[in-house]
Amino acid sequence: MSEDTTTIERALAQEMIERALADPRQQFGSFFLSRLLGFQVSFEGERCIVEFEATRILFNPQGTLHGGILATAMDVSMGHLLQHTDGAGATLTMTVDFLAPAKAGLVRCEASFLRRGRSISALKSEALQDNAIVAHATATWKLRPK
Repeated sequence: MSEDTTTIERALAQEMIERALADPRQQFGSFFLSRLLGFQVSFEGERCIVEFEATRILFNPQGTLHGGILATAMDVSMGHLLQHTDGAGATLTMTVDFLAPAKAGLVRCEASFLRRGRSISALKSEALQDNAIVAHATATWKLRPK
């Protein structure tokens, strides 16, 4: 890695940390980890969209986006959708299938319901890059008592 690349990555890491620390809130739509990773959360009907820029600093040693980052983004998309429609919940189970490597660029995670229940719901999220699915997750969620 060149000195220029190292300098750029350090600057990016510093920018990410400053963005995460700039806001003390820990709430849906704005919490430390989502700010650190640059997640942008929006809603389209009964769908939650989480978008972020995959950059080298988030890559694994193989040169692609780390699977844990993708899993986190899909988990956030499902959790935010549940909270937006029914209230806060907790992930009971989550299964992730990685279908293709994600590279540098915009990643979009789209969550929707598979089944909505009174206390247990099933959701799914697809991670897309360049309109191609790179990962797919399903999860079972339990609503937290109000």
